[in-house]
Amino acid sequence: MAEKQSILGRISQLAKANINAMLDRAEDPEKMLDQMIRDYTNSIAEAESAVAQTIGNLRLAESDYAADLAAAEDWGKKAALASQRAEELRAKGEADNADKFDKLARVALGKQITAEREAKDAEPMLEQQRIMVDKLKDGVSTMRDKLESLKTKRDELVARSKSAAAQTVVQDAVSKISVLDPASELSRFEERVRREEAYAQGRSELAAESLESQFSELDAMGDDAEIEARLSELKKNGN
Repeated sequence: MAEKQSILGRISQLAKANINAMLDRAEDPEKMLDQMIRDYTNSIAEAESAVAQTIGNLRLAESDYAADLAAAEDWGKKAALASQRAEELRAKGEADNADKFDKLARVALGKQITAEREAKDAEPMLEQQRIMVDKLKDGVSTMRDKLESLKTKRDELVARSKSAAAQTVVQDAVSKISVLDPASELSRFEERVRREEAYAQGRSELAAESLESQFSELDAMGDDAEIEARLSELKKNGN
């Protein structure tokens, strides 16, 4: 019984553990939860083994109790048969044989009484064992629920930690963007492109003017040649 009480006490202690308070005191809550999950898992396995053994002992005791009740009933039937046979023999005048069967009936009744007493004596112990088994089962069930709560809190904590880390990365990136001001960088690059475009346009216009002047010179040369040709014609006609 002391061992069972010890198991029940350990289960109750684990089941009543204040997880939130432990998390508040922990330097690294995630590591602490991982360790608690391992401890709870091991404790539940030990508790389940102990409870299984306790249930097994209860079932054996219940089997013995049922056997005592069956034996008491069986010996009662044997006593009744022996007594009935004794009366039949006594009615026939066979007193010696009748006494023999009465003696058997007494023996059977004695065994019936012994079986009934053993069954009766076992009843309080059986009731205590049943109560203990129910408490142990409830305790293990509570521990399983607590373990699931631990796992949920652990997953939630990890998710929140990752989310916080992601937010920090984003905030750092936003801060860097704000400091660099990419819009101003683009504006400076655009201005440089505009200057290059203007320079190219200037070069193009300059090239166009040079070409036009060359054609103008050709036109002027053509006029001079025409003048010389007509002058030569006039001279011929004058002669």
